[in-house]
Amino acid sequence: MKVIFAGTPDFARAALERLYAAGFLIPLVLTQPDRPAGRGMKLHASPVKQFAQENGITVAQPRSLRLDGKYPEDATAAKQAIEAAQADVMVVAAYGLILPQWVLDSPRLGCVNIHASLLPRWRGAAPIHRAIEAGDAQTGVTIMQMDAGLDTGAMLLREAVPIAADETTASLHDKLAALGARLVVEALELAACGGLKPATQPEEGVTYAHKIEKAEAAIDWSQPAEAIARRIRAFDPFPGATGVVAGEVIKLWAADALPAAGGGAPGLIQGVAPEGLLVRCGSGSLCVTQLQRAGGKRLPVADFLRGFELKPGMVFESRSS
Repeated sequence: MKVIFAGTPDFARAALERLYAAGFLIPLVLTQPDRPAGRGMKLHASPVKQFAQENGITVAQPRSLRLDGKYPEDATAAKQAIEAAQADVMVVAAYGLILPQWVLDSPRLGCVNIHASLLPRWRGAAPIHRAIEAGDAQTGVTIMQMDAGLDTGAMLLREAVPIAADETTASLHDKLAALGARLVVEALELAACGGLKPATQPEEGVTYAHKIEKAEAAIDWSQPAEAIARRIRAFDPFPGATGVVAGEVIKLWAADALPAAGGGAPGLIQGVAPEGLLVRCGSGSLCVTQLQRAGGKRLPVADFLRGFELKPGMVFESRSS
């Protein structure tokens, strides 16, 4: 079976590696254009492009796939490359571009997407973050036949994983990337022998995982401690949850929700110890155990306090962008 692969970040690279190792013929990889990154803001290839180049796979990096869009020359070149590949199927994983209908119709078996949730829950851009933020007990991966809608296509394979109490987006991402890579190989192997049984998504239980915005990073201390702790884990590694104290923006990377430890307004620092920083919330208190100053490293509280003095009675501002 000949497979065109479309993806960009590490989540997608895991699937590409697994497909390549399984022996699928991959005549073409589509990935996002190189982006500036790092201190020097030099152009960096995506993880998917890096793997493709290391293994001699042809790479295309169109800025758009819309023939009538802003970059018609990119879309035309991509169309020629896709047609020349004569693939049976396109596998899509966190690609970052909308696929117009001509792309969906190009491969013989259409386009198959690796989506990091149990559809129809958490359709959209940030399913891993939103599942943790919402306090879901489980999530998973759905292999889906793509259509013109937003993650609305028929489900081909679906497998759940539990969300641990200390799960972060970083840790859950790695679990789901590995699961998605395994499932997409299974799906294509079943497709090759006609063993797939597509299932229409139910109408009940639809939710949308909207894109994470940097403005969401600011902690609202009037919320319950449990909700704030989940958001801190959901926003690790990006964008990081932030609070402002003594006029400085601080990132909070690890925290546990506790019963309220006394009174005070939300954001009040109730206690400072090497084991943790106790902050009053709308309900309950938050024990913060890892923080970071701008330009610094993530540090446990004991180390953080050596370079930034915090005392009981100081207050985190409730909101900051």
